[in-house]
Amino acid sequence: MDAAVDTQDLIADVEALGAKVTHVRAQIARAIFGQTDVVDQTLITLLSGGHVLLVGVPGLGKSRLVETLGVVLGLGTKRVQFTPDLMPADILGSEVLDEDEARHRSFRFVPGPVFCQLLMADEINRASPRTQSALLQAMQEGRVSVAGVEHPLPRPFHVLATQNPIEQEGTYPLPEAQLDRFLLEIEVRYPDLAAERAMLVATTGAGEAGPLPALTAAELMAAQALIRRVPVGDRVVDAILDLVRAGRPETSDDADVRRHIAWGPGPRAAQALMLATRARAVLDGRLAPSLDDVAALAHPVLRHRMALNFSARADGIALTDVIDRLIGRLSRDPG
Repeated sequence: MDAAVDTQDLIADVEALGAKVTHVRAQIARAIFGQTDVVDQTLITLLSGGHVLLVGVPGLGKSRLVETLGVVLGLGTKRVQFTPDLMPADILGSEVLDEDEARHRSFRFVPGPVFCQLLMADEINRASPRTQSALLQAMQEGRVSVAGVEHPLPRPFHVLATQNPIEQEGTYPLPEAQLDRFLLEIEVRYPDLAAERAMLVATTGAGEAGPLPALTAAELMAAQALIRRVPVGDRVVDAILDLVRAGRPETSDDADVRRHIAWGPGPRAAQALMLATRARAVLDGRLAPSLDDVAALAHPVLRHRMALNFSARADGIALTDVIDRLIGRLSRDPG
């Protein structure tokens, strides 16, 4: 009886969350035109409690998306423009020497912009590796260490980083350890004709309707906890493990993967797929993820966690081709 009650409660909670997400989508659509896949994948990441790497050329609304999410989700938002001269203290904060009226001196910690709920790391690959690595502990543990003292970050805490895939002069590739901390890498493409027309009309007039709050930070954290309660069938778990392990040269039974992949996805990729498939199912109004969810999320989960070797580049193999090959291993659900 208790199990039946728990199941009914879970169904009711998922349905209620679905209604809230519908409202969130509607508010985001007031500011972001088209880009349905980008918005959905970003919401999937936030519902999963993860971080996003948005990859796209300038002018596609990446910054606007972050600002809109801050308003709609009720999150405190800050932005850091990453440049080659940016230092770790510019992100994390630093200690300053204070002197009181009695001339007693002491150090006081001044928090940096990382102390927020939604941090936009704009053009993250323009900062030096040292500065990029300043975010590693924050993204993984939700706290930062300055002068040997740990400082917890506000909750929830999410990093939405942007990157220009074309202009590479003066940039530093993100280290693999940091790439792995992004739940999804989302490609932001040009909008279709209808979306671009709607955007043109809406954003160049005398007045522009902005988004309204649709969720609070507390409700987002409750949704993240709910996502972790969504059941995942053994078939989906096995598919996730098979997909991830087949992408590693050391464990793959695919000769092409062994020949073309320098390094493959680690266990964090399987964790990301597990959470993201749950969130995608809830986003679509379903109570459990399917193999279709695994297939749909394979590219954004895997493409920043794998690297081609020289042999692949010489053979003209693209990473997309390899991931498509891995997806082909999945047998889709009949429905």
